[in-house]
Amino acid sequence: MSVSTISPAQRERARRLTALHHSGTALALPNAWDAASARVFEAAGAQAIGTSSAGIAFSRGYPDGERIPLAEMIDVVRRMVAVVDVPVTVDIEAGYGATREAVLETVRAVIDAGAVGVNLEDAPTDRPGELRDTAEQAGLIAAVRALASEAGIDLYINARTDVFWLRLGSAESRLEATLARLSAYRDAGASGVFVPGVTDTDTIAALIAGAACPLNVLAGPGCPDMAGMTRLGIARVSVGSGPARAIMALTRRIGADLLEHGRFDAMLADTIPYAEANALFGRR
Repeated sequence: MSVSTISPAQRERARRLTALHHSGTALALPNAWDAASARVFEAAGAQAIGTSSAGIAFSRGYPDGERIPLAEMIDVVRRMVAVVDVPVTVDIEAGYGATREAVLETVRAVIDAGAVGVNLEDAPTDRPGELRDTAEQAGLIAAVRALASEAGIDLYINARTDVFWLRLGSAESRLEATLARLSAYRDAGASGVFVPGVTDTDTIAALIAGAACPLNVLAGPGCPDMAGMTRLGIARVSVGSGPARAIMALTRRIGADLLEHGRFDAMLADTIPYAEANALFGRR
């Protein structure tokens, strides 16, 4: 499979996504799970859209963890790209494949779908609780960078490490282990790095200083607000599957209100009017 011709518009979106990570203001990156959520986030003012691997999987009836067929995931990405004008970056988890070529096929499909960035993590789905060898993951990142360069696009490669997320090793060793991985990934061609599972400001400051490239963190309990993230020097803040799960919780409340109590209050409390919702897609 070869990457199709990259359009000038896609190249411009790629440049825009990279620039957003170097603006001096933390990029608030909402994670969408379908075309509708992507369009609503764009209408709310999002400058770029990320995907939620869990959100997409749930919306198609699968659990998270690369259980959704790649073709279905790519179909969702293609629909997102078709309804928004902002850059779209895709969470490809560990790459949807055990071999380097399989991961590269995934990246080719993402680019062909019109996206301009990927998240690539070092925790393979077929080895729970483990990370790929640092050199192996760095080699994979270098191969993705080479593929993108050959295709003629400045793909934003967000290299994720799960040392903190999986709580690997002793608490005292995690920062050093993470920094070693981040340096290797950056040197291999990553555009930026992603360390989920970290919210305390001292650790974040150490990661920023040591990574020497844009740092992405995952919003969660105890983390600063967006202004605080900017003050710390964070480049990007993701929200992961949080919005998708919040919508699932709202749907559950609507269902309970209707089916247990025979009421419509939860549904009617805060809705987008039909005409307004329909108009979000009328320009396409």
